[in-house]
Amino acid sequence: MTMLDVVVVGGGPCGATAAHDLARAGHAVAFIDKAGRIKPCGGAIPPRLIRDFDIPDEQIVAKINTARMVSPTGRRVDIPIEDGFVGMVDREHFDEFLRVRAAEAGAMRHTGTFLRVERGDGTWVVYRDKASGEEVRLPCRMVIGADGARSNVARQEVPGGREIPYVIAYHEIIAAPGKVGEYDPTRCDVVYDGAISPDFYGWVFPHGAQASVGMGTGKDGVDLKAATAQLREASGLAGCQTIRKEGAPIPLRPLDRWDNGRDIVLAGDAAGVVAPSSGEGIYYAMMGGRVAGLAAAAALEKGPKALKLARKLFMKEHSQVFRVLGAMQNAYYRSDERRERFVSLCHDADVQKLTFEAYMNKALVKARPWAHIKIGAKNLAHLAGIVAPDRV
Repeated sequence: MTMLDVVVVGGGPCGATAAHDLARAGHAVAFIDKAGRIKPCGGAIPPRLIRDFDIPDEQIVAKINTARMVSPTGRRVDIPIEDGFVGMVDREHFDEFLRVRAAEAGAMRHTGTFLRVERGDGTWVVYRDKASGEEVRLPCRMVIGADGARSNVARQEVPGGREIPYVIAYHEIIAAPGKVGEYDPTRCDVVYDGAISPDFYGWVFPHGAQASVGMGTGKDGVDLKAATAQLREASGLAGCQTIRKEGAPIPLRPLDRWDNGRDIVLAGDAAGVVAPSSGEGIYYAMMGGRVAGLAAAAALEKGPKALKLARKLFMKEHSQVFRVLGAMQNAYYRSDERRERFVSLCHDADVQKLTFEAYMNKALVKARPWAHIKIGAKNLAHLAGIVAPDRV
């Protein structure tokens, strides 16, 4: 078989983006995908993703103009999304669109399960072909591991790749009606309630004619299906048809090292790049795929030290956001009393505006220092218990 420049293990948004970018740049690239796997995901994508990755409007199954935060006591705070919308995608179709686009750009698509990397007088990625059941060896110069939170590439090849912390996410895709009960097809609901998740949150996210209802937790012994049923009941969706059910690990923080110093670089969930607090992953996965592709291309030309470029580029732009979101999760997700205070804080107009500006543009907003000072003071007052949870 012809020597490949890069083999990408994984065909989700991260791997498909890396394969697409490399193929468009003229590299000989292949990607390996497990057919039929759909990751549990709320499906929200910000305008920056739509813009940066040229997502056509037909992939947007719903446009959201309001986010609702629900506290443990049932208090509701509606946050309007001004001057834009949050797009919703269905991962079953969105991921396949990205894979097809990568193949059309020239990436060779393989369907099967990654087994291992072999070395001798070269590097081979070995996978089990889904159709034949046989092992296939792909010779290559570089490998991108984009195979999820418990990445086999990371576990086998990258120091620290076995230690990544994660939560388990579970959701159900259901046939959703129009506006009924507490359900609004133009609004995303985020439920901060220890009865649903003791350490994360639950969600009800519209997908046009469907909806994603689910939750995540890192605690043992939590009945994910029972919590999701409770969410459906509270939203008036208990009697809706269930189309599919999915569960998967979601990483909690970026790994300290993304490459093996030789011929492998990690990307997306495999590198741990899901945002703390929000659990947002699609944008960061695709950006992770993009920087991994850049690093692999640089390593082909300049040598393996260039593989470190992936983490350097990603963290330069996003590390501050991850630190802030991580601190917020550690501060507010530890108890229902803290969750109540967090939802109370979301009443604040400055919090709402700065939060969504940061989400939409994927950067912390620095233009209004006085707003940051006010938010910081209110945040400290809540954490110190100076104000009651039902006051902003």
